[in-house]
Amino acid sequence: MSDSPIRLFLLDDHEVVRRGLRGLLEQEDDIEVVGESGSAKDAVARIPGAKPDVAVLDARLPDGSGIEVCREVRSLDPSIAVIILTSYDDDDALFAAIMAGAAGYVLKQVRGTDLVDAVRHVAAGQSLLDPAVTQRVLHRIREGQPSVDPLAALTKQERRILDLIGQGLTNRQIAAEMFLAEKTVKNYVTQLLSKLGLERRTQAAVLVTRHDGMTTHPQ
Repeated sequence: MSDSPIRLFLLDDHEVVRRGLRGLLEQEDDIEVVGESGSAKDAVARIPGAKPDVAVLDARLPDGSGIEVCREVRSLDPSIAVIILTSYDDDDALFAAIMAGAAGYVLKQVRGTDLVDAVRHVAAGQSLLDPAVTQRVLHRIREGQPSVDPLAALTKQERRILDLIGQGLTNRQIAAEMFLAEKTVKNYVTQLLSKLGLERRTQAAVLVTRHDGMTTHPQ
C-alpha cells in the first residue's frame, strides 16, 4: 500500500451513528473520511466522485439497502472495497452481499478497533469473509438450481407483505391492512427485496404473481 491515507466513504441513515463512525475512524492517521451520506440514492450519486478506497455501507436504509448500493457502485468502479455494516446476522443477506461484491460483512456490535482493522484489511485487498461461508455461497452458485420455493427464505410476515405488493397495494395501504407503521412496512419491503436479490417492488410483484401461478397451475 502507498503512504497515502485510506480514503473512506460512510453510508448510514442515522446521523448520530455516522458522526460516531467518522469520529472513530478519523482518529487514525492512515484513514481519511472523504464523504458521507444518509440515503442509498445520494450515496450512489456521490461515491464514484469521492473516489474512496473503502465504502462502509449500512445494510438497511429507508430508500434501499447497502447491498444495492454496493452492487451499483462496484459496477462503476470495481476498485472500491465495500464493507456492509448491519445489525442482523442473516445468512441470505450475507449471500446477497457476497454476490454484490462486498469484501466484508460486519455486525454493528463490532468493537471500534476491529472495525478499524477491517477497513485496513479490505483496503489492502483482503477479504473479511469467513472461508467456510464463501464456500457455502460458491456451492449454491455451482448447484445453479433455485430452491423449490424461491420465497422460502422469507419470514411469514415478509411473505404476507409480498403477497400484498403482488395485489398492487402501496406501503401505506399495506400498513393499514396489517396494523403496522408505514416505516415498518418500508423496512420489511427493503429486507425482502434484499433477500430475493431484487431492486424494485415491481419486480417483487411480478415474482410473486408468477410464483403463485406456478403453484396453482403446475406444469
